[in-house]
Amino acid sequence: MRARILIVDDNTSLAANLRDVLEGARELDVEVALAPDGKRGLAAARRDGFDVAVVDVKLPDASGLELIAPLRAASPHGEIVLVTGFATVDAAMAALRAGAFAFILKSFRPEELISTVAQAIEKISLKREREELERRYRAIIDAADVLILGLTAEGRVALFNPRLSALTGVACDAAIGTPFSEALVDESEQRRFNQSLLGVVEGDAAAEVEVGVRDAVGAIRRIRWHLSGVRDGGGETDLVYGIGIDVTERRALERRAADAEALNAMAPLALGLAHEIRNPLNAAVLELHLLSRSIDRLSDEAIREPMKRRVGIVEAEIARLGRLLGEFLELARPRAPLREPVDISRVVRDVLDLEEEACASNRVEVVRDLADDCFALGDVEKLKQVVLNLVVNALDVMPDGGVLRACTSVDTNEVWLSIGDTGPGIDPTILAEIFDPFFTTKAAGTGLGLAIVRKIVDLHGGRVKVDTHSVTGTTVRVWLPRFTVERPVSSPPYGATL
Repeated sequence: MRARILIVDDNTSLAANLRDVLEGARELDVEVALAPDGKRGLAAARRDGFDVAVVDVKLPDASGLELIAPLRAASPHGEIVLVTGFATVDAAMAALRAGAFAFILKSFRPEELISTVAQAIEKISLKREREELERRYRAIIDAADVLILGLTAEGRVALFNPRLSALTGVACDAAIGTPFSEALVDESEQRRFNQSLLGVVEGDAAAEVEVGVRDAVGAIRRIRWHLSGVRDGGGETDLVYGIGIDVTERRALERRAADAEALNAMAPLALGLAHEIRNPLNAAVLELHLLSRSIDRLSDEAIREPMKRRVGIVEAEIARLGRLLGEFLELARPRAPLREPVDISRVVRDVLDLEEEACASNRVEVVRDLADDCFALGDVEKLKQVVLNLVVNALDVMPDGGVLRACTSVDTNEVWLSIGDTGPGIDPTILAEIFDPFFTTKAAGTGLGLAIVRKIVDLHGGRVKVDTHSVTGTTVRVWLPRFTVERPVSSPPYGATL
């Protein structure tokens, strides 16, 4: 495209000569517009823009120096060349400080004007090319589906792409200038990250480091960073780029595979151990029953009642041990689930009815939002176990009362259920571990409840997710493949009526 030149000069004959000089120069490909005063020059700039404005310092209605700012506002990419017959060093410096590209003294040779305008056009071209490259670079950074980070040699953020912003919940602009490691890296791994960064800054080859990074809710995500340095003209590293990949799910799958392998190896031992434990447990239960009957025949109530309480305590502990044994067996060697149509809303409703007394005693209000036609193909007893474990967990975190919300709904290919509480929420730093076997924060917990939930959901081809907040509580949602009845079945599905 031809460059647009705007000449603002009240000497119309001089302005016309300048136009002829510029349009006739072989070095330039320009079109020239004239304006006799500042007002019309500024109007032309706002209307048509310009690449270079050649402005006389002394105009009838304004000073060329005063026009620099509004002209640059009218055409931000344009450059301004001031022309005057009376100039001092101070005036020239003032023009350059105000944003003028050059200052030309009258009388000047045509070659001087042509050279100055050519240099201004070249600067504009380079500036536009740089901005286009920056735009493309920024578009790549913004669109990349990886975490991209730029750090100064001191470890402060110089670049923070939207993908990383979405993960951490920190706005891109707010992140600039902050110490990345101190602000977002897990405290126990800050030193290791800083050592890798320092090695790259000091000239080592690119480094790989995996650390925990706090996400928007405070949970720790495992991020593998590839760090590489960018050197300045003196060979010093002034910027380190980090390309990060979220490997949290991969590490969780690896941990689950290791857990499954360990549990499979323990299965024969578990079965033998269960047999050896259940025999004495059964014997203990029978003996306690007989002992209780004998205590009932005692006439002295002062002796009878304390003994019955002690028997009750032992019976409760034996029952807890039996449940623990059953949960361990379920986790170590689960039976394959049945495959029959199950009304998920009916499953949730039955479990809530079963736990109605426990909810009332804990002063927990139950809110039900159960949809129709929420059928999945699965094992009703195992799915009841899933819901029961979630409801019991919700009640455990609301000892002083609260709200338990149970929901079911259906999407195109999935049905889902959720159990929510208004408890204190789960510490985000342990979210990645709550489904691990034997991990628990309860003083008397076994750490098997959520592990069994995930195991059963996995066996049904579903998925489970936990949303937690210290103010609103925790909601566990379970998705299962939807079952659609396309032809009559031999028997009605669980919870269905004919």
